[in-house]
Amino acid sequence: MQRIADAAEISPEYAVIEVGPGRGALTGELAKRASKLIAVEVDPALADSLAEKHAADANVSVVEGDVLKISVEDILNRGGGGLPYVVVGNLPYFIGSPIVRKFLQAPIKPERLIVMLQSEVAERIAAVPGKMSYLSVEMQVMAETKLLFRIPARAFRPPPKVRSAVVRLDVRDSPDVEVDDMAAYLRVVAAGFAAPRKRLRNSLAVGLRIEAPEAAAVLADAGVDGDQRPQMLTLENWRDVYFAVKRQEQAHG
Repeated sequence: MQRIADAAEISPEYAVIEVGPGRGALTGELAKRASKLIAVEVDPALADSLAEKHAADANVSVVEGDVLKISVEDILNRGGGGLPYVVVGNLPYFIGSPIVRKFLQAPIKPERLIVMLQSEVAERIAAVPGKMSYLSVEMQVMAETKLLFRIPARAFRPPPKVRSAVVRLDVRDSPDVEVDDMAAYLRVVAAGFAAPRKRLRNSLAVGLRIEAPEAAAVLADAGVDGDQRPQMLTLENWRDVYFAVKRQEQAHG
């Protein structure tokens, strides 16, 4: 918990949103460092217990609710926080990626996120070309990512059956690739990973619902080798593929 709190690099000007505080093991560490800590807990009993535990701490507020259903503005308003802010948390594994995505896509974005996730998810978020996935591209377009450290199962009671890791995402001021339509760019990336075990030209053909020779022509136009696997591509490679797909669509009316 100390290592996670330290990694957040909390200074006085930051509000901190803690997602999924549970029984408050990390909350106590964050409360020592944050001038304003807002803990968002979906379980009413845990939220009440946490609020009672920190009743004497003027810098701690507990917001009861589902973080995926409450806007960032509402979280900050209800918790008495402002900008800038950082997000810290031991995220529920089954909705970890959607929670990270929510903050990266929010109108009011955090400076950074330091979150514990299932190890495999954390590794995909911080992957390098050669091991990329759709999630890698989606997250890295919006943030600089780094896997900080892994956490053994014995650190938890009871020990979970999955491994955990902590990842840091420093949110970019603007996307890392220059495209005219980020949603369309990500749709092309998703199409490229439609059959990730296949060669890129075949995977892209599956995703775009076109014939392999047509996909090969798109990739040739983009200057990207269609014989490689999708996980080899960089964000910039996908940008080139996106614009090649767009040119093809324009050529076909």
